[in-house]
Amino acid sequence: MYSKEEAQKIKRQFWIAFAVAYPRKWMLYETKIKDVSFKFFVDNKKAQVMLDIEPKEEEKRKIYFEKIESLQSILLEDHLPEAILERNFHLETGKTISRVWVEIDNVSINNQKTWETIFAFFNEKMSAFEYFFLEYEDYIKDLETNT
Repeated sequence: MYSKEEAQKIKRQFWIAFAVAYPRKWMLYETKIKDVSFKFFVDNKKAQVMLDIEPKEEEKRKIYFEKIESLQSILLEDHLPEAILERNFHLETGKTISRVWVEIDNVSINNQKTWETIFAFFNEKMSAFEYFFLEYEDYIKDLETNT
């Protein structure tokens, strides 16, 4: 078990190493849709690349998710075959969001030997997610166009 300071140091080293290995600007929070963002996640068991849909207005969350859901076959067939779509994903905070994600198991931020695997996973999956999103961005953003 690491102290809080040691854990923070490892986390900082991990993200610096990732930025050095893959020096590009990721879309992340710049989707141009309020409360819709891409995220990287890694802990001591798994790594994930996610698209979180979390507008405060339930109806907006529903519409954005349904738009992604209507593109599910394209997402799965052409971009991320292992993607998981969950309309009502419950965060530890109790908040309910919609989430689309991919993950790999048996990797750890605390094990530098798995970092390259995580970095390659992040790069491949986030690139595929962004490509999909950019291809269908106008449709996803347009709340007036129903699914």
